Amino acid sequence: MSEPRRDIHPLLNDRLDWNLLRTFRVIGQELSISRAAARLHLTQPAISQALKRLEEQLDCQLIARRGPRFVLTEAGEQIFAIAGEMYGQVSQMSNALQKPGDEVIGKVRLLMISRINSDLFDEFLADFHREHPRVDLEVEVMRSSDIVAALLEKTATLGLSLNRRPQPRLEQHLFLRQRYAFFCGQHHALFGRSGLAEGDLQSENFVSFTSDQIGGMLSPLTIFRDQQGFSGRIVASSSSLEEVRRLVIAGFGLGCLPVHVVAEDVKNGLLWRLPPDEGIADVDIHLLWHREQKMSRAETVFIESLLGRLASAADDAGSPGSSY
Repeated sequence: MSEPRRDIHPLLNDRLDWNLLRTFRVIGQELSISRAAARLHLTQPAISQALKRLEEQLDCQLIARRGPRFVLTEAGEQIFAIAGEMYGQVSQMSNALQKPGDEVIGKVRLLMISRINSDLFDEFLADFHREHPRVDLEVEVMRSSDIVAALLEKTATLGLSLNRRPQPRLEQHLFLRQRYAFFCGQHHALFGRSGLAEGDLQSENFVSFTSDQIGGMLSPLTIFRDQQGFSGRIVASSSSLEEVRRLVIAGFGLGCLPVHVVAEDVKNGLLWRLPPDEGIADVDIHLLWHREQKMSRAETVFIESLLGRLASAADDAGSPGSSY
């Protein structure tokens, strides 16, 4: 197969299978055949076959393998960008079919990071569904970087995500402030010990988030470890809060976890909170949506209602950004 053509657009004609582009878009987001297969609920051979068919239709190579991993070729990058634009336009077709009337009808697509514990949000969803029963809600759990990418492509209504670097095209509103602290699991040598000081943690191994690096979404946690001179290795990592929690409970090492999310685990004797008593850092979860996206009436009502609920909660609490 030949390498990139000067202009990819003429290749995207009415003979091109949209399902192949949709599959490639997910491959480009995940950079993994297995993860793309899991996300689309397909087998890995089916994903590989779809990629092969798309490359044959376009007569160009879209990915370049680097051992067990791969990257997008120049042509692949162009097709990935075009597929995102097309998906965004297709996803907005329902807006044109919206009929005026008193009853709000439509669909809201919400992207979220895992394990967001918020009584306020749970109550909002119950109230919203009671008031607008004909608004369908699609919720998908994704990594923060994928949420931001999807919103920039206008393929979702809104997202609840970490976002340390504001995006010019995205509206950003503080949704929840989470306090992170150090914990160890029930199988760890420090479990159950009182009177510990920060110095007792310096040589311990850690379980880390894969984004827990300088410039990453959770870099305050890394910066704290570096400032305190912690010398232990990172022995396990995951992009999922649920999996980091699992590894900490299993005794792989110490981990930074949101205090209110794991409060029940501490109560049940699965986790033990470690110093410093005041915790490590605040990590903010933001409500995000594309400022230039044409929203349906259902989407607009959902966003405005949620913003109103957050504003009321902030007024009642006397300060913004509390842990709802």
